[in-house]
Amino acid sequence: MPRIVSPTTAQTVITNFEVSPGTAQDLMDHLIEAYEDFIRHQPGFIGAGLHINDAQTRIANYSQWRAREDFLAMLRTKEMREYNRGFQSLCRSFEPVLYDVAHVVN
Repeated sequence: MPRIVSPTTAQTVITNFEVSPGTAQDLMDHLIEAYEDFIRHQPGFIGAGLHINDAQTRIANYSQWRAREDFLAMLRTKEMREYNRGFQSLCRSFEPVLYDVAHVVN
């Protein structure tokens, strides 16, 4: 389960997907499949959350990893490259961005 704390050594990755209402649920299903079947079993994976806006035009994916290298190693796998091709076919664009937690308000 993701935990947002500061300071942390965990690597945060936020990926935004631009979709159409007609493909939003298909992409969400594909993302859930990727997490359940593959991503969550990768070394360094801590947790993730998937979010969809009311208009079903954007999906945001928040994930945490033990270290940047763990996330990058997962991206380079054959399995993840195949999942990414599927994601790309269901959306206009997506971009994973690596972040450091700067501040938390509780």
